[in-house]
Amino acid sequence: MNGEPLRVAFFPDGFYEVDGVAVVARNFAAYAGQHGIPVLIVHAGPCDAAVREGPVTRVQLRRGPMKFPLDRNHEFDLFFLRHYREVVAMLREFRPEVVQITGPSDVGILGALYAHNEKIPLAAFWQTNLPQYAGLRAAKALQFLPKTLSNPVAHAAQKFSRLATERFYKIPRFLFAPNPEIVKDLTKATGKPCFPMGHGVDTARFDPKFRDRQGGPFTIGYVGRLTPEKNVRWLSRLERALHHTECRDFRLLIVGQGAEEGWLRENLQCAEFRGVLTGDELSRAYANMDVLAFPSETETFGLVVLEALSSGVPAVVTGIGGPKYTVQHGKTGYVARSFEEFTTYVATVMTDPDLLASMRKAAREYAKSTSWERAFQDIYQTYCSQLSVPAAAALQNDNNRSLNDSVRAHTVL
Repeated sequence: MNGEPLRVAFFPDGFYEVDGVAVVARNFAAYAGQHGIPVLIVHAGPCDAAVREGPVTRVQLRRGPMKFPLDRNHEFDLFFLRHYREVVAMLREFRPEVVQITGPSDVGILGALYAHNEKIPLAAFWQTNLPQYAGLRAAKALQFLPKTLSNPVAHAAQKFSRLATERFYKIPRFLFAPNPEIVKDLTKATGKPCFPMGHGVDTARFDPKFRDRQGGPFTIGYVGRLTPEKNVRWLSRLERALHHTECRDFRLLIVGQGAEEGWLRENLQCAEFRGVLTGDELSRAYANMDVLAFPSETETFGLVVLEALSSGVPAVVTGIGGPKYTVQHGKTGYVARSFEEFTTYVATVMTDPDLLASMRKAAREYAKSTSWERAFQDIYQTYCSQLSVPAAAALQNDNNRSLNDSVRAHTVL
């Protein structure tokens, strides 16, 4: 490194999409640009293109016809490695000192293969809980079968996905994860050092000043994909449960799209569906909520929770997954251990205006204490500390044994 900025080749699973991985990728690029740090970002997009902005070069690669959807916004190209030679030529000119990936996507596999072949240290973010997704989606696909048949298949899908994912994460030299539970689990499962990965939020973009709603019913909001792994059917249960209490003057504001949208439209009585929002529309949607109800149990972090807090909106989340580390229980929202607690906490915020006012203020203050600047400073410090230590003698052997098997295994995920 010799006192020069560390040169990083970054292979994120997304860049334009509306999700946490893409937000991290865009903020990574912004941080590097602001600090004059050379970064080469390789990601998928609608066409082949390369753009250079200061020290940041972005290379966009088009997926071909042999691809399949992972969800509404993500795809996997079975032959994405056809871009390998052109990427190698650019990377050899760039001369990265570390390769960073965000997961076992087609783009991540391309980055891992390059790092392996060129003997460059590989780091990986754990961004998405793929094993849980696999189990939940298998259960959804087989819901027409009796549970005695569908449950074992869903369990097997989750188990296989976990084994394959853990094997993939044994390839990198070191890892990053967004909450303490995953840091601990990954360290144990892979035997590789795993470090906390901080997050931030654009407090100017997500700001209470965007609130323009005057009066009206109490607004319970949800932002995110409308998919089984987000546990969105709880929103219907929540509506029914609140209607059996004194809390009846409310509406649900749903921001997002997905496979569960049709079911939700049929089973929610007082909901407004806004689809996918960006820019000022998303800022206003957040700010016009009174509470965020976020029932997902598969989040590794849950950026939408932090965006809500930044907008002055307290959040009620489940006790499973990353959001429980973002919400300060009883101060910026609540962490529920069951559906009954989830309902009770939403009702508590609805019926106590003074509590709601104090939570709105505390939520905003907490969000302002977070920082992408600090998060990426910590990541770069980890790069430097890990790269200053000679690689373990077994590193190359581990890569040789596991890379090809992992590529084949994750092609079917």
